[in-house]
Amino acid sequence: MPGFTHLHTVSGFSLRYGASHPERLAERASERGMDALALTDRDTLAGAVRFSKACGKAGVRPLFGADLAVAGVAPSVERRRRTPVRGGAFVDESAPRVTFLARDGARGWGELCRLVSAAHEAEGTPLLPWGRHHAEGLTVLLGPASDVGRALAAGRPDRAARLLAPWRDVYGDDLRLEAVWHGREGTGPGSLRLAARTVGFAAEQRIRPVLSNAVRYADPGLGPVADVLDAARRLVPIDPAKGLDSGAAWLKGAGDMAAVAERVVEAAGFRRETAHRLVEQTQATAAECLVDPEDDLGIGTVHFPEPHLVGAGRRTAQRTLASRAAAGMVLRGYDRRREYWERMHHELDIIAHHGFASYFLTVSQVVEDVRTMGVRVAARGSGAGSLVNHLLGIAHADPIEHRLLMERFLSKERVVLPDIDIDVESARRLEVYRAIIDRFGTERVATVAMPETYRVRHAIRDVGAALSMDPAEIDRVAKSFPHIRARDARAALEELPELRALAGEKEKYGRLWELVEALDALPRGVAMHPCGVLLSDASLLARTPVMPTSGEGFPMAQFDKDDVEDLGLLKLDVLGVRMQSAMAHAVGEVERVSGVRVDLDALPPGDPETYRLIQSTETLGCFQIESPGQRDLVGRLQPATFHDLVVDISLFRPGPVAADMVRPFIEARHGRAPIRYPHPDLEGPLRDTYGVVVFHEQIIDIVDIMTGCGRGEADRVRRGLSDVESQARIKVWFAQHAAARGYDAETIQRTWEIVEAFGSYGFCKAHAVAFAVPTYQSAWLKAHHPAAFYAGLLTHDPGMYPKRLLLADARRRGVPVLPLDVNASGVAHRIELVSGKWGLRLALSDVHGISEAEAARIAEGQPYDSLVDFWERGRPSRPLAQRLAQVGALDAFGANRRDLQLHLTELHRGARGGGGGQLPLAGGRRTAPAGLPDLTSSERLSAELGVLSMDASRNLMDDHRAFLDELGVVSARRLREARHGETVLVAGAKAATQTPPIRSGKRVIFSTLDDGTGLVDLAFFDDSHDACAHTVFHSWLLLVRGVVQRRGPRSLSVVGAAAWNLADLLEVRREEGLEGVAARLAGSGPGASGDGGSGEEGSGGDGSGDDGEGAARRRLAGSDGAPAPTGSAAEDPMERRKIRMSTGYEMHPWADLRPAGEGPANTRKLWHQSPGSAG
Repeated sequence: MPGFTHLHTVSGFSLRYGASHPERLAERASERGMDALALTDRDTLAGAVRFSKACGKAGVRPLFGADLAVAGVAPSVERRRRTPVRGGAFVDESAPRVTFLARDGARGWGELCRLVSAAHEAEGTPLLPWGRHHAEGLTVLLGPASDVGRALAAGRPDRAARLLAPWRDVYGDDLRLEAVWHGREGTGPGSLRLAARTVGFAAEQRIRPVLSNAVRYADPGLGPVADVLDAARRLVPIDPAKGLDSGAAWLKGAGDMAAVAERVVEAAGFRRETAHRLVEQTQATAAECLVDPEDDLGIGTVHFPEPHLVGAGRRTAQRTLASRAAAGMVLRGYDRRREYWERMHHELDIIAHHGFASYFLTVSQVVEDVRTMGVRVAARGSGAGSLVNHLLGIAHADPIEHRLLMERFLSKERVVLPDIDIDVESARRLEVYRAIIDRFGTERVATVAMPETYRVRHAIRDVGAALSMDPAEIDRVAKSFPHIRARDARAALEELPELRALAGEKEKYGRLWELVEALDALPRGVAMHPCGVLLSDASLLARTPVMPTSGEGFPMAQFDKDDVEDLGLLKLDVLGVRMQSAMAHAVGEVERVSGVRVDLDALPPGDPETYRLIQSTETLGCFQIESPGQRDLVGRLQPATFHDLVVDISLFRPGPVAADMVRPFIEARHGRAPIRYPHPDLEGPLRDTYGVVVFHEQIIDIVDIMTGCGRGEADRVRRGLSDVESQARIKVWFAQHAAARGYDAETIQRTWEIVEAFGSYGFCKAHAVAFAVPTYQSAWLKAHHPAAFYAGLLTHDPGMYPKRLLLADARRRGVPVLPLDVNASGVAHRIELVSGKWGLRLALSDVHGISEAEAARIAEGQPYDSLVDFWERGRPSRPLAQRLAQVGALDAFGANRRDLQLHLTELHRGARGGGGGQLPLAGGRRTAPAGLPDLTSSERLSAELGVLSMDASRNLMDDHRAFLDELGVVSARRLREARHGETVLVAGAKAATQTPPIRSGKRVIFSTLDDGTGLVDLAFFDDSHDACAHTVFHSWLLLVRGVVQRRGPRSLSVVGAAAWNLADLLEVRREEGLEGVAARLAGSGPGASGDGGSGEEGSGGDGSGDDGEGAARRRLAGSDGAPAPTGSAAEDPMERRKIRMSTGYEMHPWADLRPAGEGPANTRKLWHQSPGSAG
């Protein structure tokens, strides 16, 4: 039996059309005996690289193509966009579609890229204009969806012949007619009659026919998934009356396709042996499509911008680089230090070995251009370990002073492209992109694509809509889930305590869960990557198709960040960092009010006030050290130098935690444990960290010292430790070489245990040094210019906490918070002098629903004399003006806030009637009162939370202080005095919730509460999840019973045992009194959300009274069943599903998730939800 090659196959990269991943298609092709397979995704080549790599592993030859919508020869008349009668959107899929296959190596691939790019040039649905064809090196398949195929389906062979003529003129012998049979009735696409007509028409026109199955999925049975994708793409529910997927569009084997060929040729009136020729012609067409992934796509090669574009002139790039590095030596005062000259020449030798000089010159040019724009810029990553980068001005820190290694970044043994990441101000990131494009040109620059894939929530929404479920029900179910993979939906229902109620309803949703899991990780959209920029020579557009980004119109390559590296495209990570914008804003505010320009890059290195602030753990808003875990670590570590900050940042990583390096380091640092080295020879690299391995660079030095292999080879060994299969081989190699250098077996074993546990999961010191620079700078600003610092934070929102928490922190630190005022507030947050102190003025941009244009117009019109003046010149919309009145921004115009809203209604009515606005005045320009009662205090607070997402006038917990005192709740301020092991009640507004991976492999829920006096950090271990998880994830105001855990004088947290929704308890207090609240807390009343006991030991009761409220108070803080402070030792039911890393580090399957509930993208963000540390 002859083989068979599918020439028309789509993957999940055909957005909301293909139902299988490229890897699965390649696997199935190999299993079914195919020698080759084509990937022809709709409107994209995005899956080509992954498909090529998967085919290489499976032993299948990859063919590359694209399925494009094409315009006719004659320009079509522009049709008015249709809109459904009942609203929504209409998706027009009427354009004919044609499959193009790359045939002649690099030329065919380049032409294919050009066609795909041309299809995306115009706005709207991708469409290839007829005038952009004329491509050589391509084979074209006209199938059922083409204009010729549609004419045949309509029974019009005469029209089909006319439509075929222009295709024949352009493509000649490279044209094929594609026959497809999917078992459908009638004469439409996929029908036997149309397939037969196609074969017969091909014979009449002397055009070679080919057979395909127009594959949409790898395996049979996936038709319903295709139906869901069709519904999601067309924005309509599944309608059986309008036709469902036939279920036949799967990757059939050669035997099945031979049977299809026989049926088709028989229906066309040919003899059965003609079927063999049809398959042979299909195979011959496949054999002509020769595109080699390495030679023609460029996989494995590197392309840099031409040297003359980065200042090399007539010199070589290497000579130019050496000259600039030497100039940097003189400029920085290193020219008299031999060590620096030796290091520089050593690095230049490595760079010349790889031919990477153009890369360094390119990055240097970009950084220089960014600085010229006045944008803050800093390098991060292992590139900070290169002296050449430092001399070129790319990296800030001196790598020799900080003992950083070039070999961690680049060595002769390391053949991968080095990676230099550049941080710029997030607010000006797009300006930087434009500057790069202007410098190098659109033929050499493109941004990088980022596929948006189906996770559980999006999958539930699309499947639910396709199945015609109630929208409110879809929303409820979707929001119940944490942000997990779609494939884990049913497992999460079984295992997550917070989903137990939904799990009880599982059966009523029928096939929902099966279809949701089938969509797992399929691309559902594409966006511009937040930091990747491609830089290449002038051949870029022949190696990647590009499409314009929405909004900015930047050219964007269709490949993602991993694929572009495989294609040899230079990717420069230009990351917009909000902290850089926040610090730039703070510096600008200081200069605006004082005329003094603070140079953050030239701060004094050991400022006492800065380190006092850090040691106090009051580090909210400070880069990298504001998360609960980092504040705990900072409190235990007590950093006093820049090196301490570097160590702190490095210790807060999975590697040091898994290797148990944190505790020994802190013990040794504070003199509570002796400093020990595995061997005296290792004192040099380990002296600065008290004998504890903290950095990747130390592993490199250890391996180099004990084996004599050199640092380049030592780094290769370190990277090999992440591969489980390589570890045994590396261990033998390490032992043999160390023994040959005279080390005893015990030393070798002890050292190997450290290397094995830490080497691949530690942290790069160069990266930590680069991070520590903005950490110190942000802490310095908070210590010396707190008002300006908070202005920057609130304007650019860089950290892991909501703005309302930053505002509370500002109040605690004595910064006056000035209300919103249309005569004083700017677009961004400002600082103002108030009674000799710098205060923080809230910004117009904080108002919910305000546009940038509205905020700018209001700010430009300041000051306003009256409400009428503001209405006429500020021109706010009525809803915006009323929101401004609600939060007091119009208080200066007289009258109370309700009166102002009434007057605004009158002004709006007058403006609509054309009569202008006339208001009664109360002397001067003040608006006369209308006699309405003003907003109450609670109404004002509610308005602030609704309009500003901040409690601007006071902390919202202040309103509940009396109730919390009745319960005996311990405030955050008083909690600092609590004893280790003491049972307490704490309460507050939720500020953050996380489930990061931890060393034990358990799932622990970490949450932070703000009670107005400070922060309370909570930890809920797995034995409390049944009782607490749903409440913690889905409530904002929380009351928690737990046990105080201390690990140092400034390290404090509460291990939660029970949690209640505080808003529900407030309602119970109003309706049933304190006795009802006590019943809820004791677990004996309806709606109890915790399992605390009813013991008599209290933590805040006054002990007075007998029955009634006095007795209730004594029961409120009962602690029966409270867990030990170190967490639960009970067996974890998810033990079998733990993810075990090669170093022994274990991760719970549901750790590292964004929790359920409202996502942080919600406009009114009142608390933060994040996987792990957001530092």
